[in-house]
Amino acid sequence: MTEREKMLAGELYDCGDKELLERWHIAKDLARDYNMVSSNDLETKNQILKQLLGGIEENVWITPPFYVDYGNNIYIGNNTEINMNCTFLDDNKITIGKNGLIAPNVQIYTAFHPKNVTERMGQEKEDGTFSFCKTYTAPVTIGDNVWIGGGVIILPGVTIGDNVVIGAGSIVTKDIPSNVVAYGNPCKVVAPNE
Repeated sequence: MTEREKMLAGELYDCGDKELLERWHIAKDLARDYNMVSSNDLETKNQILKQLLGGIEENVWITPPFYVDYGNNIYIGNNTEINMNCTFLDDNKITIGKNGLIAPNVQIYTAFHPKNVTERMGQEKEDGTFSFCKTYTAPVTIGDNVWIGGGVIILPGVTIGDNVVIGAGSIVTKDIPSNVVAYGNPCKVVAPNE
């Protein structure tokens, strides 16, 4: 099993793998290019997004700056807007449904590390250095018609249902069912979304 296959399966993998680092660098360069394109050059922006992301449907708007790990594990549905300064650590799949609204400074994480330092960093080398850290992943899924407020952090393995509003500043640590308003740290359901 390759390190990429382990990564997508949620198994412990090596972030320093050559194939993964190659894609990581490609994604960083594409994100840099996207962030530098003139705001009204929609054709170039769309071309870059098609190279960067795993799947993108129609009428997707991403306001730069936008940051990713690999990019090709991100799938975005129709009519979705992602505002400025969002960071998506897509070491596993991030799937965002249609008619989504993601406010500025939202962070979506699919990666996490072992708690034990030896498992996380490996043994110290003779020269005193360590290898790249070891990592686990879990996908994040966001349903249709979801509004994620500014500064929200979504942790690995979370699924957010359809027709959900997540209040600004929330930290989403567990699944949120469809048709609700939720907020807080940790994020909790507070009302139906009618």
